[in-house]
Amino acid sequence: MASIQTHYRTCNICEAMCGLQIQYRDKEIISIRGDKEDVLSYGHICPKAVALQDFYTDKDRLKQPVMRTDQGWVTLEWEEALDEVAQRFLYIQNKYGTDAVGTYLGNPNAHKLGNSFFLPGLLRALKTRNRYSASSVDQLPHHFAANYMFGHGSLLPVPDIDHTDYMIIIGGNPIISNGSMMTCPNFGKRMKAIQDRGGNIVVIDPRRTETAEKADLHIFITPGTDAYLLFAMIHLVFANEWVTLRHLSDHIDGLEMVRSAAQNFSPDVVSDICGISPEQIYALTQAFTVAPSAVCYSRMGASTQQFGGLCLWLTNVLNIITGNMDRSGGAMFTQPAYDIVALTSKKGRPSSYGKYHSRVKGLPYINSEYPVSTLADEILTPGEGQIKGMVTVAGNPLLTCPNSSKLKKAFESLDFYVAIDPYINETTRHADIILPGTVALEESQYDIAFHNLAVRNTVKYAEPLFVKQDNQRHDWEILNRLSARLKGEKPTPITPLQMLEMGLLSGTYKDQNLSLAKLIQHPHGIDLGSLKPCLLTRLQTQNDKINLAPNPLIQDIDRLRSHLLRHHKLSPDYPFRLIGRRLLRSHNTWCHNSYRLIKGRNECTLLIHPDDASKYNIENGKMVNVISRVGQINIEAQITDAMMTGVISIPQGWGHHDKESQLSVAQTNPGINMNELSDDDQMDHLTGNAVLNGIPVQIALA
Repeated sequence: MASIQTHYRTCNICEAMCGLQIQYRDKEIISIRGDKEDVLSYGHICPKAVALQDFYTDKDRLKQPVMRTDQGWVTLEWEEALDEVAQRFLYIQNKYGTDAVGTYLGNPNAHKLGNSFFLPGLLRALKTRNRYSASSVDQLPHHFAANYMFGHGSLLPVPDIDHTDYMIIIGGNPIISNGSMMTCPNFGKRMKAIQDRGGNIVVIDPRRTETAEKADLHIFITPGTDAYLLFAMIHLVFANEWVTLRHLSDHIDGLEMVRSAAQNFSPDVVSDICGISPEQIYALTQAFTVAPSAVCYSRMGASTQQFGGLCLWLTNVLNIITGNMDRSGGAMFTQPAYDIVALTSKKGRPSSYGKYHSRVKGLPYINSEYPVSTLADEILTPGEGQIKGMVTVAGNPLLTCPNSSKLKKAFESLDFYVAIDPYINETTRHADIILPGTVALEESQYDIAFHNLAVRNTVKYAEPLFVKQDNQRHDWEILNRLSARLKGEKPTPITPLQMLEMGLLSGTYKDQNLSLAKLIQHPHGIDLGSLKPCLLTRLQTQNDKINLAPNPLIQDIDRLRSHLLRHHKLSPDYPFRLIGRRLLRSHNTWCHNSYRLIKGRNECTLLIHPDDASKYNIENGKMVNVISRVGQINIEAQITDAMMTGVISIPQGWGHHDKESQLSVAQTNPGINMNELSDDDQMDHLTGNAVLNGIPVQIALA
């Protein structure tokens, strides 16, 4: 019998980059534990990591191309499948125009090294402007604010949690997520360290989350009103002359414009709409400004709402005007070994914002894509530019995007649809051809995106644990060969590892010779040090200054003010606001095909406050009917005083009821699809990001 061996790598299920120690024999996983010597996670591991073995051994996983026929799915050879896909796409574009083919990129692409390098090639080969991704149901406002303030959508500030004295968390639950747009394994321990050194954590959220339970203070806020609170805090900073710019003082444009804009949003003005007293807003702002160091961190609850762009802009503004940007303990910027910002510099190039608008809803083209809220319209609405063909890569938009029922009708109407995905899921089951890639343990691993967002500068690479079978193809190989066919060229001979090494050897730490060979010699990673002030050397704006008052954001204040003036009471037709929530053992829809992650009690429930439950005669475990403008669902109730009154919560990404999908494990605990309720006409009109928090709904005992 072969001996047990040990492999070290980074978990790539979520953003936390936890180091793993995997013991295995031949093709069998013996154990998956946290790597105590990992330079970022120090042995921390969450329950999701153990599912990596389930993904590798999953009997539902595809390994060769399949084509949908009237008799069912049939297997194709790789060359035959790629030829057919290229020919069908070229035919559609020749007949209807270049934009008649659309693309959708799912969240897992950010966790795949090869996809990071080869997806741009596919997009260039297709030449279509009809590009969509999971970004616009997630973090697009972060990129929008960074692009306009700092000159690059990936120049994103990260909380320096290991050194801060005061942290405000708006709409985030990092004890469960281990950070999001903030790669922070073992947030709970780091949070406790803040408190142990005399610091404080405040959570502002319509739900008393797991993070709020352990914070020093939790403040309920009406969903979708975070921009008002942030503006009121900024108003107080100016009104009380608490502005401190420190070393950034000579490198900021627009300070007076922000001061003027904030005058209309005093605590007295916004208190009613936010549900927070003026006194509490004042106390919160004063504590933030007098702390030795402080940082405000806004995440999903702030991003996926009707004023997401303003929320993320105002978060940055608050950190800047209180002297907490680019400073130890504040909001800082990474200096990653593979530097996305330096390698994709936008300096000297005009912004693409507003250069194009979507055909049906007129939404702006942002970050080289259109908001996914208009994807169904672009497929269903006849006329020049109508999408007739689609390719999705590692995505399940029929569960994760707004108005699932409408999007399903859209996908059913396509002339031709191709999925690059290892599963027949609720979306890909509509595909004509599926091209399956490999899974994590069969791939080289380096987190380009999340080293860029980490709370400490580190670098780490891992070779594949298992060699893929001869009949399998990596995602990047599929993308490379398909792109070549579309362009009538040969596939590029360069590999992702060659691209990675070139970037490492020419990057910030080129004097340290960060070759792949060196990284292989350091399986626990290499610590490159804590975050340091570096913004002034990394700015990508044309004038090398921070743009504190970008025109699109300043103009959007009128919409915020108009909403405030119209605010009285909730509509009697839809008296509740629906928000999402993160579950510890769930991340994306594909995680639900791991029995280790879905076993146990049903966690896909509706959380409701006892007073609201009593009013509607709802008891624990009873089914509740929830209705929005676009749909309705029945879901099990869970009564808890952790909810704000008038607010209910349902986790996103569930609803595995489609009998034509082949996720046999997920179907044993399918959950309910919240996006049957989310409205594709409700979005942040500045960025186009979908509204998944603050959805107007009504409820009744089912």
